[in-house]
Amino acid sequence: MDKRDIAETFRTRLTTLVGRSGENQSAFAARIGIDRSALSQLLAGSATRLPRAETLINIALRHSVSLDWLLGISQDEGLGSEIRESLEIEEGAGGFDRTLLAKWHAEAAGTKIRYVPAGIPDLLRTDALIDYEAGITRRDAEAQHDEKQYRIDYNRRPETDMEVCMPRHTLEIFARGLGVWSGFPEEQRKAQLAHMARLLDDLYPGFRLYLYDGRQRYSVPYTIFGQLRAAIYMGDMYVVLNATETVRTLTRHFDNLIRAAEINAHEAAGFARALS
Repeated sequence: MDKRDIAETFRTRLTTLVGRSGENQSAFAARIGIDRSALSQLLAGSATRLPRAETLINIALRHSVSLDWLLGISQDEGLGSEIRESLEIEEGAGGFDRTLLAKWHAEAAGTKIRYVPAGIPDLLRTDALIDYEAGITRRDAEAQHDEKQYRIDYNRRPETDMEVCMPRHTLEIFARGLGVWSGFPEEQRKAQLAHMARLLDDLYPGFRLYLYDGRQRYSVPYTIFGQLRAAIYMGDMYVVLNATETVRTLTRHFDNLIRAAEINAHEAAGFARALS
C-alpha cells in the first residue's frame, strides 16, 4: 500500500472508533494521550501523515483493536494478548546507524537475513541514484549514503549470509528509464547497472540476489532477521513482528519467492550487466 492509502485507511478507521466510543473529541483525544487539535488534524481529510508510534499503540490498546487493522494490513479488528506483545512499530527517522534497523542487522550477524526491497536494494545503489531518488522522496540523502556504506561493509563480513529477492521487472523498468526513473539520465542508468553487477560479483556468495516474475508473484517489502524478527517496511515506519510462528510464516513466503525465481543468484550479475 502507498503511504497515502495507509493514511486514508487509518483516518477512516480512527473516525469509526471516535463515533463508536460515544465520546466527544476532547475526551477521546485525552484517553489516547494527545490534545484535541492533534486529533482534529488526524481526522482531517487532508492529513497524509500517521501519528507517532506511541499514539498508534495507545489507540489500539484503549479501543481493543489491532495495529494491523488500524493501518489497513488486516480486516480483522481483534487483538489477542500474545499479538500485542509481539508487534512493535519503529519510526524510520534519523541516520541509519542510530536506528533499530542497524541494531537488528548487528544482532542477526551469523544468521541468514532475507530481504525483499522496495526498489533497487540500498547497498547496490550508486551515489547518483541515491541523490536522484532523495530529490523525489525528500528523504535525507546523506543518511542514505551512510546506510549504503554500512550495508556494504556488513555484507563483506565473512559470517554474513543474506538473500535478496525482488521482481525482475523492477530492473527492466529501471533500465528503460520508466516510472519513477524517467528523469534519471541513460548514462547514469547504465553506470548503475554496471555498478550493481560488479558488487553482485564481489559480494557473492555471502550476498545473493534472486529475481522473480512480478506478474505472477507479489510481496510487500520486508526483512527477516534470522529467527528473531521480521520488519515490514511501510514508508516512514516499520511494523516489527517478533512472534516465532509469524517469522516462520514470512520465511516460508520468502522461500516460495526464491523457488519461483527466474534469475538465480549466480546469474544475477550477468543479468544486470546485460541490461546495462
